[in-house]
Amino acid sequence: MDAISIAAASGMRARMESLELLANNLANTETGGYKADREFYSLYTSADASADPQTGALATLPVIEHHWTDPAQGDLHQTGNPLDFAIDGDGLFSVQTSRGLRYTRNGNFRLSPAGVLTTSGGDAVQAKGGGTIRLQPGIAVEVSSDGSVRQGAQLSGQLDLASFDPQAMNKEGHNYFALVAGGSVKPAAGGAVLQGKLEGSNAGGPESAVRLVSIMRQFEMLQKAMSIGNELNRRAIEEVARVQQ
Repeated sequence: MDAISIAAASGMRARMESLELLANNLANTETGGYKADREFYSLYTSADASADPQTGALATLPVIEHHWTDPAQGDLHQTGNPLDFAIDGDGLFSVQTSRGLRYTRNGNFRLSPAGVLTTSGGDAVQAKGGGTIRLQPGIAVEVSSDGSVRQGAQLSGQLDLASFDPQAMNKEGHNYFALVAGGSVKPAAGGAVLQGKLEGSNAGGPESAVRLVSIMRQFEMLQKAMSIGNELNRRAIEEVARVQQ
């Protein structure tokens, strides 16, 4: 394969990976607390690459080196639901799941039939120090900025807000984050819990739509470049055959 086709194919592959990330972001523009995935582009030099005879430079190919999660806070929306909580600043809610502790920015909580504060998926929200938060149905719930949950004068528990480096967490289903092996969790500092609000996705719909158009145009240009490379190869073969005749 010629150099033009190789470079175009590498670029098309990178754009396909970008489209997959972008499609997932677009699908979650309305998911509470969702954090968008981004890509980091780099250049790759093949072990078989040969130096340019004139410049001595090695050919490089575009590649997505790794993906990363954008931790930027989404917009906070007023809901009026006393069991909706948002974190303004640093921190994630700790949740007890069948796979162990998981973390989320989606504070769309509810009360289970047993009176336990849970996520919309039914996983128990963890209280600071461990355990769960139990509430009495029909009694007003008040939550202070530090996550303390009260019903009347009685303290029902305190939300366990965790913090860790974005590079130390992996995304999972149900809008959860899991701590990677060797990572450490610390109590969140500076984050304030707001009752009756939810954090929106930070994957902006208009921005994602613009990026989608841009990536598709780049892909089309790379396709044209590959077609040009194939046409040049065809003409070269025909010319060689004509000379040999």
